[in-house]
Amino acid sequence: MGKLTTHVLDTMHGTPASGMSVQLFRLDGAGGPVLVRALRLNADGRADGPLLEGETLTAGRYRLVFGVAAYFDSRGVVLPQPPFLDEVPLDFGIADVSAHYHVPLLASPWSYSTYRGS
Repeated sequence: MGKLTTHVLDTMHGTPASGMSVQLFRLDGAGGPVLVRALRLNADGRADGPLLEGETLTAGRYRLVFGVAAYFDSRGVVLPQPPFLDEVPLDFGIADVSAHYHVPLLASPWSYSTYRGS
């Protein structure tokens, strides 16, 4: 059974990004992005379960939005105003609903990277 998961690593502190806010949007609608789910990451920097799985995982385009600036602000990091990175949007597609799509983010206040994990 396919599923969508995510996690975030705080590369500034070398820790999971516990408490970071994440929003998942579906992009295929004619009316613009549709919020599917909003959550905060757990102590391991992960959602408590799959963001989508089973019948809720459908082929299409999606966006994850990570609250990077708010997270680093909550950790006491002094950020310029406006911050260099505020919210980080990642757009991606799901073609095979039987596959596991893992979308990790490695983030600091000044940079980020991602890849399709397993």
